This record gives sequence, C-alpha cells and structure tokens, in this order.
Amino acid sequence: TEIYTLSLHDALPIFLLLLGVVIRKRASRPGHQFLIEYLPLAALTLLFAFLGIRAQQLWAAQRYTGADLSAMQVEVTGKQFVWYFRYPGADAAFGRTNLALVAPAAGNPLGIDPNDPDGRDDIVSSQLVLPANREVDLTLRSQDVIHGFSIPQMRIKQNAIPGQTAHIHFTPETPGDYAILCTQVCGMGHYRMLATLRVLPPAGFATWLHAHEAARSSSEAQP
Repeated sequence: TEIYTLSLHDALPIFLLLLGVVIRKRASRPGHQFLIEYLPLAALTLLFAFLGIRAQQLWAAQRYTGADLSAMQVEVTGKQFVWYFRYPGADAAFGRTNLALVAPAAGNPLGIDPNDPDGRDDIVSSQLVLPANREVDLTLRSQDVIHGFSIPQMRIKQNAIPGQTAHIHFTPETPGDYAILCTQVCGMGHYRMLATLRVLPPAGFATWLHAHEAARSSSEAQP
C-alpha cells in the first residue's frame, strides 16, 4: 500500500483558491464586518504558512541532509524485544556481522565475525550513551521484524526494517536520561522493548567509553 502526501508546494494553489473564494464572499459585506472577519483570517493564514514552511525546512534538514563527516557513528539494532547499540571502537570501523553467528547467550547478540579485525574492538551496549553537543549518526537495522526506534522527548522516530539500513542524525544538547521506545507492534513482548539514552558531558562520556574498552580487552584476554 502506497501512501501519498501533499507537499506544501502542491497544496499552495488550493489554499489560495479557497482563500480567494472566502475573501470574495466577505468583500460584499459592510466594511467593518469585512475587517472583523478578514483580519483574523489573514493572520491565521500567515501563521499556518510560516509553520508549514518552517516544519518542511526542519524535516528536510534531518531527513534529506546527511550528517556531518565528523559525526559520531553508532549502530542501532532492533530484535524482539531488545535494542542493541554498537560503537566502532578505537579504529572507527565496524566489524562484519553474520546472522549465522548471532548468539546472545555466548555474548555475541549481533553476530560479529570474530575473524574480522575491525570488529575486535567493537563495543555492544544495551544502553545508548552519547556525549552532549556532538552530532551523532545512527545506523538502524533489524534482525527480525519492523521496529520503530523512537526518542519521544527529542521528537525522533525512524523505523528499523529487516534487510535495510536507515540513518537518522541529531545533536543531543542536555545531559540526562531519555526513554527509547519501539513504536511498532513487533510481537507479544512489544510492551517491554525499552531502552535508555543517556547523554553525558564529554568528559563523562570519555570515561564511560574507556571503561567499556577496558572491559572488552579484559574479556578477550581471558582464555
């Protein structure tokens, strides 16, 4: 099923036509009555035009303009009924993944290929932790069904679709904890598919990252 939307550019002639009809019908009335009805209508028209144009600009900036090359890269993977967040580590490169290698009980929920050197320093977390005032580019994936990645307090939402990758970028500004929800009914356990975005000051994020890098190195060193 295809959903068609009417853009502001396409809808503008319709709005102008309707406005012309309304003005023409009211222009035949006494002058004071015409002003009382026309001035609020004109103000509302300008207000809605401004809101529509501004909303279109903001949407385009987020959806159709790519993230800056210096943006932090994080991979988000949805799976019934949990979110996983992967960081590329010190080499700034994600390792290969293979669904045949997925083994949550063995500590490899994303199926990272152990033979790929790029994946040896990857960090997988059940919590999304980001530094404040730095742009982040999220790559969204799904291992099973469609999931809706949403941070309601930041007005962010993007579907994760099996077999596809999607991107969404933003810059968190205020440190704190924010709820991450799944907005698609993805199964019987949909209600518990929750996670947390924790925004930390840059120094706090660096401490968190170093602690997880040390923990990863320690686990690899164990026989």
